Amino acid sequence: MPGARLWGACYHGGMTSPRPGARRASPARREKTFAGMLLAGVLLAGCATPGTDKPANKADAPTPAAASASTGTAQANRPAADQPYRPPSLPAIALTPPLLFELLAAEIALQRQQISSAYNTYQTLASQTRDARLARRGTEIALAGRAFEQALTSAQLWLELDPSSAEARQTVETLQLATGRLAEVEPALAQRLATARTEKRLDEVYQQLQRTLPRIQDRAAGWAMLQRLSAPDDDVLSARIARTIVAGAADDKAGAARESAAAVELAPRDPAVVLLAAQQAEALPDGDARARALLTAFLERAPDDVTVRLGLGRLHLASRRLKEADETLRAALARDEHNPQILYTLAQTAWQAQRPDDANGYLQRYVNLPGTVTRDNAPAWIFLAQIAEEQGRLPDALGWLEQVTGGDLFISAVARRAVLLSRQGRLEDAMALLNGTTSRNARERQSLVAAEAQVLREARRYDDAFRLLDKALTENPGATELLYDHAMAAEKVNRIDMLERSLRRLIEIRPDSAHAYNALGYTLADRNLRLNEALELIEKADSLQPDDAHIVDSLGWVHYRLGNLDKALTYLRRAYELKPDVEVAAHLGEVLWATGRRDEALRIWRDASGREPANEVLRGTLARLNVSL
Repeated sequence: MPGARLWGACYHGGMTSPRPGARRASPARREKTFAGMLLAGVLLAGCATPGTDKPANKADAPTPAAASASTGTAQANRPAADQPYRPPSLPAIALTPPLLFELLAAEIALQRQQISSAYNTYQTLASQTRDARLARRGTEIALAGRAFEQALTSAQLWLELDPSSAEARQTVETLQLATGRLAEVEPALAQRLATARTEKRLDEVYQQLQRTLPRIQDRAAGWAMLQRLSAPDDDVLSARIARTIVAGAADDKAGAARESAAAVELAPRDPAVVLLAAQQAEALPDGDARARALLTAFLERAPDDVTVRLGLGRLHLASRRLKEADETLRAALARDEHNPQILYTLAQTAWQAQRPDDANGYLQRYVNLPGTVTRDNAPAWIFLAQIAEEQGRLPDALGWLEQVTGGDLFISAVARRAVLLSRQGRLEDAMALLNGTTSRNARERQSLVAAEAQVLREARRYDDAFRLLDKALTENPGATELLYDHAMAAEKVNRIDMLERSLRRLIEIRPDSAHAYNALGYTLADRNLRLNEALELIEKADSLQPDDAHIVDSLGWVHYRLGNLDKALTYLRRAYELKPDVEVAAHLGEVLWATGRRDEALRIWRDASGREPANEVLRGTLARLNVSL
């Protein structure tokens, strides 16, 4: 089921896209300064700031610089500014043939993606010649290779050779933050803020700190430093916003809520500020009520504000107050009928309320909005495909997925197309589609491998699926995105030891992975193994992701195995209410059968069989209980 999310990638609203899951898984503008490139590309810049009307720049998007060697070369070869860098004083050194040869050799090494060799040459030449331009170039190359320690060494030399360069100074400060040298950088930042207070440029400095401090390794120390630095600026909105973001990154939920509430007092009519405050309030124990009160109070002052009304609708949706969500979002749509975010969120609401036709209608309106309305149609096409798939309209689902021809969701669409082709008996077409799709990076390659494995599993070629994933992980142990799929493939070939090893590894890497805990707990419960441990694992999953239908189903199943039939029935009814999945129906029917409610069990099984007559779990359940429908 497409999930509801109140908040977007930043503190303002954003859209989410549905993603069908496995059974147990639920440059527009070039930066004008080198330091600007560093902030945007290396430390992962942030979002638009409340109190301004400016959107976030695409150059500030959260994309890591030099994620691969080829990307690094492109970054290192891109000019950092429109004008060539020329320091005020240059050393009196002739461009001799040996020096020219070394420079050319370094650039050729860079073209060949030998970034370390190119960096070492520039750093050595900069130290020998005392030419700031070479130190700057060395810094640039090290940044492209994400070698922040080496970049800092070069940047410090650059600043030493050109102490008048604001670029060099800011680059050193930013790299000191990136490498955790807070004690070294704090005096410089304090001086920069003092100068900014005099020159009335505080917003600029605080926005930079808001972007960089959440990305450093010791975020708690960064938050403590920011509190010291910003103490004189309690009445400055940008300071409160920065403090909110950095406190949140440091997991100081109370501090983030306190700072954002202070920001609302400074800008009570700014919708972005109140949305930020509601987001932070929601993280507190009584957060839902606090966030709702903030948004409702704002709408009483500004009833026509669509962004806050959308935020309130998303809050209702996240808390499964579906009627309130629908009413709030309809009111927002009445004020802005061409707003794609409202239409998409209404579709999510209708879907969760089990009104697929209404969800389909909102999504049709979304994709047919006028061309002047900026939006990405890909999430809606994938959502439409999921609705069609769950209604058994596989050709329609394939048609929607074929609309996705590029972008970040392209590989996801290709993967789902392959699965649907396989379900239509077109296994060769599915494999040809996957093998003929070019991936742009390691993550996309992993997604294509996972899709191929799923196609093989659904074709009951379990050994082939397991071998494919086992080979991928053996060749690339860092491909952690494949651990879950590897575990599911291992289960199909009865390699429970491998399943547990992969899921334990995934939990170690991602301790908040609810579905890893759930998959391991469910597998143990389903096989009547270590039931108390299975219960602990599933309860951990439920604490991480409450109201997930598959996790609630697992809770019911493990209690059934433990002999707690009343608890099992309560959980399984809840799971079936959340999502009338066929496998949930199989479990619920079995517990009903065991408790003597056989007519109800037969009714649920017949309904499920009508939807998926070939479902292995349902068929296995009926065969084991010797039940004929």
